[in-house]
Amino acid sequence: MRHVATALAILSIAAFAPGAGPAAAAAGGTVMVYVGTYTGGTSASKGIYHLRLDLATGALTEAGPPTETVSPSFLALHPRGRYLYAVNETGGSAQEAGGVSAFAIDARTGALTPLNQQSSRGGSPCHLALDARGRFVLVANYGGGSVAVLPVQADGRLSAATTFVQHEGHGADPGRQKGPHAHWVGLDQANRFALVADLGLDEVLVYRFDPATGGLTPNQPRAARLAPGAGPRHAAFHPDGRHLYVINEMQSTVTAFSYDPATGAPAELQTLSTVPAGFTPQTDTAEIAVRADGKFVYGSNRGHDSIAIFAVDPATGKLTAAGHQPTLGKKPRHFAIDPTGTYLLAANQESDNIAVFRIDGASGRLTPVGQPFSVPRPVCVVMAKS
Repeated sequence: MRHVATALAILSIAAFAPGAGPAAAAAGGTVMVYVGTYTGGTSASKGIYHLRLDLATGALTEAGPPTETVSPSFLALHPRGRYLYAVNETGGSAQEAGGVSAFAIDARTGALTPLNQQSSRGGSPCHLALDARGRFVLVANYGGGSVAVLPVQADGRLSAATTFVQHEGHGADPGRQKGPHAHWVGLDQANRFALVADLGLDEVLVYRFDPATGGLTPNQPRAARLAPGAGPRHAAFHPDGRHLYVINEMQSTVTAFSYDPATGAPAELQTLSTVPAGFTPQTDTAEIAVRADGKFVYGSNRGHDSIAIFAVDPATGKLTAAGHQPTLGKKPRHFAIDPTGTYLLAANQESDNIAVFRIDGASGRLTPVGQPFSVPRPVCVVMAKS
């Protein structure tokens, strides 16, 4: 194994290879991989780590020194690939705000140059996304349960938040759902609606998004409800733009929705377990992703320590369980699929490694590639074409 640095990270891989497919992987090439981490305390992490993935072999190698910043636990790339954005997951409540940092990407080396940082307007920011035009960063604040929108300047720097939305209410679990906990934010393909998975409310809230101002207005219907105590954590759209999949942390389930792009309304189709029947030890889900061809949905289980595989019915969008792959480590906090759809990378938070798997295009099954790459307590990875 190769050693990178002690950290707590979230593995999220975003791709910058439009139209790329398995043939691109067969032809070789590499992608830049950025790993977000937690810093401070007993962690020896310095911030964001820089790796490279070989598309011909699936091998990971170090590509450069880390970029220092405080607890960059989730990362997102600008649509043009020139800038990288990170939450700085600090603070713990609405009164103790975290931050959002901007970085320029060197086109030749992939090295990061810090640009600036702004307040996230809420505590423990844990997820962020850019709109399709790259004009705004949307950030979900877990502590206090809120969402903020920060304009992106022409040079990639961030302006102070111009939109802020505070969630209200609580869920069914008196321990974990005493109040709202926004955990994921994303936009639909038309860039018209922003969706927010709130673990504390058992809801995916829907907002009308103004691409000119970054404004958020509550939609009608206001939200899609999940089962009481489900704890929706992350979500992923199908490439057809008409289906949405939500992974529920507290009940270890995945819920499939149809999605109306004209109204922004999700409608529940089904809910399935992410763990095998009869599995009773404590387990929590984390990430969910759809392969670019839309044939398979994947979800991570922390405790069962696996990636759950689901086949997608192309006519209905419903899911069928297609097996599980152990992640070769403990507590897979996050994972993602490379731009070509050939590899899935799983970040095992408590065993300090990233495991690489080759995806079978016919069955969706995963096969380990080599030995896991050592990254102490990994949490988030994004990938950009190099």
